[in-house]
Amino acid sequence: MTAVRTHTHAQAVDAAIELFSRKGYEQTTVEEIADAAQVSRATFFRRFRSKEDVIFADHELLLEEVVVMLAETRPEARASEEAARASERAWDPAVDPYLEVCRAARLVFDHHVGQRETSLARHKLLQQVPALRDRELVTTHRYERAFTAYLRDTLPPDRNMTTMSIAFAAAVVAVHNAILRRWLRNPHLDLRPELEEAFADLRRVATAPLPRSDSASDRLASPSAAPERLADPARPATGATASVRTAGTDGRRVVVAVLEPGAGPDDVARAVRDALA
Repeated sequence: MTAVRTHTHAQAVDAAIELFSRKGYEQTTVEEIADAAQVSRATFFRRFRSKEDVIFADHELLLEEVVVMLAETRPEARASEEAARASERAWDPAVDPYLEVCRAARLVFDHHVGQRETSLARHKLLQQVPALRDRELVTTHRYERAFTAYLRDTLPPDRNMTTMSIAFAAAVVAVHNAILRRWLRNPHLDLRPELEEAFADLRRVATAPLPRSDSASDRLASPSAAPERLADPARPATGATASVRTAGTDGRRVVVAVLEPGAGPDDVARAVRDALA
């Protein structure tokens, strides 16, 4: 991992979090943060647009690093420009896109653990300021979008459906956040092995053999089969599969659903019920 935080960057982030925690978010001014970080007000605004931005500055840099890391495994980055045009971004079997997404999420997790005191102080601050929690949700969604876009571009043709890419990206982010929150509440725990196991479970579900071409979902996708489907709504649907695992010692369970083209809400609900059963 490259040096995500420069000295000035780290000073500003740590100073802001310390001031917010001690004085309160609303009571702390940009001038006080700049003074504590030993930078001018102009320098502060060149690096951070507002005092809210400084709290999530690490995420901005991390997101950039995640995008660069994933881009290095795209087919066009691993072949010459001419070969990339000829293959039209053909899937490279030497690259496991699911594994690369998990590696990127692990980068984020390791950063939080590596910046222990800052991560713990930021987490405590987020519990006190609702506006910052809302900003955190927006940041989380940006990671999902980056993972989804990467998967759509790099998965082989039979697996790069939008629904599957969205489902896997969302599942990776959800599992990462759940385990990170456990670590934030219990920072003495080493949860890296549990994170690895959870990611391995997600990859096993994602790489499971696809249904045969004569499955109900494929018949549904065929224009000639549409009238038959509409005329027989009671036909069992196979538009979604799900798996369930227990996360941690508190009995919580994570359900991961993989959707196929044409899957509807009933298909997802049925798959989740079957997995929980």
